[in-house]
Amino acid sequence: MPKRLIDLQKGQPLLDIASYGRRGPGARWSPHELELITHTARRTPEVVVKVSGGATSRRGALAHLHYIDRSGRLEIETDQGEIVQGKEAKDTLVEDWELDLCAAESRSPYRGIPGCKPAKLVHNVVLSMPAGTPPARLLAASREFAREEFALKHRYAMVLHTDQDHPHVHLVVKAVNEDGKRLNIRKATLRGWRRQFAAHLRAQGIAANATERAVRGQVRAPVWDGIYRAALRGHSTHYQARRERIVEAARGGRVPPEPGAAKLQETRRAVVQGWHAAADRGSRRVSRTWRSRFGSSSAACRHPEPTTSACGMSWQRV
Repeated sequence: MPKRLIDLQKGQPLLDIASYGRRGPGARWSPHELELITHTARRTPEVVVKVSGGATSRRGALAHLHYIDRSGRLEIETDQGEIVQGKEAKDTLVEDWELDLCAAESRSPYRGIPGCKPAKLVHNVVLSMPAGTPPARLLAASREFAREEFALKHRYAMVLHTDQDHPHVHLVVKAVNEDGKRLNIRKATLRGWRRQFAAHLRAQGIAANATERAVRGQVRAPVWDGIYRAALRGHSTHYQARRERIVEAARGGRVPPEPGAAKLQETRRAVVQGWHAAADRGSRRVSRTWRSRFGSSSAACRHPEPTTSACGMSWQRV
C-alpha cells in the first residue's frame, strides 16, 4: 500500500496522511491519521503562522520591538524566561543578542554577493488563532513552540497581543544562531511550524489544526499583502488594471485565461481523489465524519470551481 495518498511531484503532499510503520493487509487508520482526518473534516480552527517581515539593522530590530510592545506598555518575554519592559530593556535585549556584530558581518564584502539585499538580523513571526481563543493558553502554546524550535539555538523574544478580535503572539527570532548558522525560512519550514504549533495548542486544550488550503477546499490563490490591503481601501491599481484587461478582451470576443487556473484545477482533482481514497479506506468514525461534512463522497466533487483572484469573479459578471 502506498505511503501517501497524494503526491504532487515535488515537496510534501497536500493531504499528508501517512504511516511509515509496517501494516498488514486491510489495516485501519492509525490514531494519528484518524485525528488528522477528523480535525480537517470537522473544520477545526486552523492555526496561522506567518512571517511578517524582518530587520536588517539594529535600528530596525529596535523599531519592531517598539511596535510589538506598544511603546513599552506591554511585557516582553525572553528566551531566558525573563519578563522585561521599557526602552532600556529593549536596548539591553538587542545588545545581548549582539546584533551590531551581526550587522557588520552581513555587510562585509566577503559575505554574500555584492549588490544583494542585506541579510536579515531578525525574523518577525506571528502566531495566531481565531477570536475566542483563550489568550493565556495561546501564549503558553507559543512559549512551548518557541522553546522546542529555537531554545539553545536562536535567541528570541515574544509579546502577546489581545487588542484585536483574534489573539496573537509576535515572536522575534534572531536570524543567526549561536553557532553562526543562519535561519532560512521556506514554505516547508512554515508548514512544519504550523503542525508543531497546532500540536502545542491541542496540548493546552485548544482545538487546532494545520492543513493546506487546498485540502480544506479553499482553492483561491492568495495575494500579496500590499495588494490585499489596497483592495480593502478601494485603491488597488493591480485589480483595476486586470479588470480593464478583462473588459477589453470581452469586447473583442476573447476569453482571457486566468493565470494559474490549470494548476489550481490539477490540485483540486488531486485533493478530491485523496479524500475519496480516505473515505473508501476509512473506519466507521471516518465515514461518519465524512457524511457530516459532505453528505456523500460524491459531494466533494461539487466544490466550487477554483478561481485565481477576485478578478476571476469580475470576469463572470462582465
